[in-house]
Amino acid sequence: MAALGIGAFFFALILVIVIHEAAHFAVARAFGIKVTEFFVGFGPRLWSRMRGETEVGIKAIPAGGYVKIAGMNPYETISPEDYPRTFGAKPIWQRSLVILAGPATHFVLAFMCFALWLGFVGQPTLTSPLVVLVPRTLDGAPAPAFAAGLRAGDRIVAVDEIRAPTTDQLIASTQRHVGEPMTITVLRDGRTVTVTLEPVLSEVDGEQIGRIGVELGPGVRDTAGVVGSVTGAADLVGDNIVGTVRGVARIFGPEGIGRLATLVFTDEPRRAEDPASVVGIGRVAGSLASDDRFGDLLLLFGVVNVFVGLLNLLPLPPFDGGHLAVLAIEKVRGRPVDMRKVIPVSAAVAAFFIVFTVAVVYVDLVKPPNV
Repeated sequence: MAALGIGAFFFALILVIVIHEAAHFAVARAFGIKVTEFFVGFGPRLWSRMRGETEVGIKAIPAGGYVKIAGMNPYETISPEDYPRTFGAKPIWQRSLVILAGPATHFVLAFMCFALWLGFVGQPTLTSPLVVLVPRTLDGAPAPAFAAGLRAGDRIVAVDEIRAPTTDQLIASTQRHVGEPMTITVLRDGRTVTVTLEPVLSEVDGEQIGRIGVELGPGVRDTAGVVGSVTGAADLVGDNIVGTVRGVARIFGPEGIGRLATLVFTDEPRRAEDPASVVGIGRVAGSLASDDRFGDLLLLFGVVNVFVGLLNLLPLPPFDGGHLAVLAIEKVRGRPVDMRKVIPVSAAVAAFFIVFTVAVVYVDLVKPPNV
């Protein structure tokens, strides 16, 4: 199951890249701009064929993709008859839309993922928790839950007189009933089963607390209708944009860079808020699949798309946001920017992000995120 989840994640990632580059391609062609290449991946060609005047294909390193738009490379030789169809020959507003088309797809995809997740999978609630594990013993003695016949997969729908209890209500009732009988009703294979058991005292972190010996999972899922899915998806996109902006500022700021260096060069344990690469996120996808939570992959894909969309909008070349920043400078100055002067900046930014990515992948491999 884990392999299936990881495979689904990387397949979706490649599909996202194709959609991103296809958006650049489609808008460029709509404005009559010549596009000579459309590739998924980098490095040596594995396969390609001509589609009109565009070479479409796959390259060996599946780490992204690109479209080659005539005139964007300042060192490219352009024939006189093709000049009117180059990127630089078009108005700034058209060039801006060509650039924006790629990042925009990520927010559209995130919205779609969130809407489908809310409508068909649903948000987990705190009510009616799921029993995911019932050990035979508790502190060396028979566990009350196991002795009473509770099973993994049972959904707790009532505790004594409390209907659809929350996890906190179940815990509170367990504390009150130490040494006394309590009634738990579960939903099992479409029918209700009621058991009676007595919680026992058990030591946890040096404290004696009442326990019945179960491990609990999420509550029931709360699915939304069409309107709720749409509005909820919009809210999730907005919330993730805000959270991602804060996260990007922290991760790529002095504190974040220092934290990454500490993780790479010391034995400092990893924290939940530390960044993850595609390797770490792939592990999360595998964990969701292993727990039979395939539907939650939609939520994961939505979150990843918001992050990728915002990363692409960073006002630094070679990101799409860097191209937009160059167009803004051109608009203010009233004359074109010499892109040959931008190339060293692009190279420096690319080098930084390559080193950063390699470091995060290394941390993911030696200190896997807790999933």
